[in-house]
Amino acid sequence: MSEIQTKLPAFLKKVPFFSEVSKTSLITLCEHIELHDFYKNDPIVVKGDVGDAMYVILEGEVKVHENQYDFGTLRKEECFGEYALIDDDRRSASVTALRETQVAKIDRVHFLDLMKGDQGFSQGILSVMIKRHRELDATQEQLANSKKLVEQANGKMSGLINGAMDAIIMFDSRFRIILTNPSADTILQNDDTLQRNILFFFDEASAELIEALVKSGLEGDEKAINNYLPNIVKVIGSDEKETLNEGTISRYGEGDETYYTLILRNIDERLAAQDTISLLTNQTEYLAEEIQELTSSYGIIAEDSGMVDVLNSIEQVAQTDATVLINGETGTGKELVARAIHQASPRNDKPLIRINCGAIPANLIESELFGHEKGAFTGATASRRGRFLLADKGTIFLDEIGEMPLDLQPKLLRIIQEGEFDPVGSSETIKVDVRIIAATHRDLLRFSKEGKFREDLYYRLNVFPIVVPPLRERGDDIYLIAQEIMGQFSAKLNKNVKPLTEADKALLSRYNWPGNVRELQNIIERAVIIAKDRNIDWNTLIPKSSEDGAMQVESKTEKIYSAEEMIKLERENILRALRKTKWKISGRNGAAAILQLKPTTLTSKIKALNIERPI
Repeated sequence: MSEIQTKLPAFLKKVPFFSEVSKTSLITLCEHIELHDFYKNDPIVVKGDVGDAMYVILEGEVKVHENQYDFGTLRKEECFGEYALIDDDRRSASVTALRETQVAKIDRVHFLDLMKGDQGFSQGILSVMIKRHRELDATQEQLANSKKLVEQANGKMSGLINGAMDAIIMFDSRFRIILTNPSADTILQNDDTLQRNILFFFDEASAELIEALVKSGLEGDEKAINNYLPNIVKVIGSDEKETLNEGTISRYGEGDETYYTLILRNIDERLAAQDTISLLTNQTEYLAEEIQELTSSYGIIAEDSGMVDVLNSIEQVAQTDATVLINGETGTGKELVARAIHQASPRNDKPLIRINCGAIPANLIESELFGHEKGAFTGATASRRGRFLLADKGTIFLDEIGEMPLDLQPKLLRIIQEGEFDPVGSSETIKVDVRIIAATHRDLLRFSKEGKFREDLYYRLNVFPIVVPPLRERGDDIYLIAQEIMGQFSAKLNKNVKPLTEADKALLSRYNWPGNVRELQNIIERAVIIAKDRNIDWNTLIPKSSEDGAMQVESKTEKIYSAEEMIKLERENILRALRKTKWKISGRNGAAAILQLKPTTLTSKIKALNIERPI
């Protein structure tokens, strides 16, 4: 007898099937046991073969399976094939080695001989069988109790489904409805929807979305099917009532037994409330900006003759309703001129509404200017007043008018000529009394000759032109403006700085100021922030304007950045904006506004670039 067979009785004592058998009987059993070794993927038992023995796993691991279905894994001290000891039925499943495995084979003939001739052996086996029978009885009792719990749970679940305020709709793989709750019946306007096609209750775009999500789920995209709906869907009830809904879609089951659960929440009231809040917020922002500008001491500083002429023009045109076209480079203060005209006019007790025609997408600017009716386009869930209606009896300032789309310009021309317009999606004509001030850094006359701007609109806007000179042509105004801005930022940042010296003024004069007053303001703000002991080193702040400096700028503009360098530049730019706003992201003075990004977009970029606020 081998060493393994010598140790086998003690090993079998640990196997539950033989745990009640005496050691003496196990020694007798081991005299007839065969040891077999199998390699990975070797079959040990094949389904359909006649069973004539049971097996005990001495080392290794096996799986019990039928074709591609796995029923479980067995390891050391576990056994299989016990029923073959008492009958000669065919094997109900296959057993295959998962790695190198050794098993002890106990054939039926010797097992039955021991059962007949060895009373201790038979009593031990019967004790195990009785124990298993009792465990089976306990399992059956648990199953009976579980059935009651399941019935109770089903009752509670039905109560939850039927009492839910959200619409719950279940449908099969053919899109046939198999269950709805009362809330679903309400938005579907039908309490007899079973076996009807769910897609018939959506508009075309929403039906295509649901169908595409189901198809993606069938192709294995779990994220598409067990998730929030990516878009708002429109439900059309049996009585043609339309509702907008957000929701989730999930799937359970496989093949022909696949089912889907759609949970929808009506958001009509919420969207209407959001539109109302948006309108009130816009009006509040306009008023807040008006107050801020009115209480600011920036004003228009003008000692240079060119800017004095601008002030004289403002006084001349302010008391009239004439349309004004303000020309000037970016950053020269065209908006300040427009505000001055409004404040000096009889309309100064009414709002000055501003809109940057170059900052709004072409597909939205018409709605922004003229408003829209509910349902005028996808997403128009409620009527909205446009900027012209908000400016009624007041003034509207159209900044960057040269960027207005050509197809929208006739509508603006109609307002100038007739004082009326039609909101998007409406046949109702609205009359308004609005004074129009436009501004541009473009040569609109040249644009009109090139077909990029309507010539008739140009002449209608250019009734009273005002040209704002660039900062480099305003002589001593540069120092006066710089000193005024320094005072403003010193107060705001609570930092005192020394006034400009003659050397500082010379530096300011030599620079060309391509960004005009806006660039000057940015440089001074940075100067005040980094000032030490009230001193500002303007040499390090004002860009060089010498030939060397020009060559340096030129070389920089010709540099081609790698993707990694672009990411680094973007990260540094966002960090500068965050530091400037003291890590405030949203709001009028937040980093998102400075960067001209949506707050949600900026938040995503901060996460993607691993930007963390210092402790």
